[in-house]
Amino acid sequence: MSMVIEFKGKIFQWRGPAPYLFVAVPDKQSADIKSVSKLVTYGWGVIPALITVGKTEWTTSLFPKEGRYLVPIKVVVQKAEKLQEGDEIKLRLELRL
Repeated sequence: MSMVIEFKGKIFQWRGPAPYLFVAVPDKQSADIKSVSKLVTYGWGVIPALITVGKTEWTTSLFPKEGRYLVPIKVVVQKAEKLQEGDEIKLRLELRL
C-alpha cells in the first residue's frame, strides 16, 4: 500500500556544501504526510520516499522543517533534469505504508 502525492514547487537552496537544493511540500500535502508519519518514519521525523521529477526517479528522505516537509534534490537529479535554484518543478512522491 502506498500514498502518492503530486505537486509543484520552487527549488531553493539551503545552507550546506554541494549545492543542497530542496523543494518544500505544500501545507496540505505536508499535513497528509504528517498524518501517516508514525507508520513510515525511521526516526528523527524523516520520511523515506520515492520521488519522480521528469524522467528521473530516486529514493530519498523527506525532512521535517517548520511544519512542512522538504524534498532534497540530489546533484545527479539536478544534472539529469537540468534543474537549478529558482526553477518551478512538478514532483511525484510515493510513500510506502
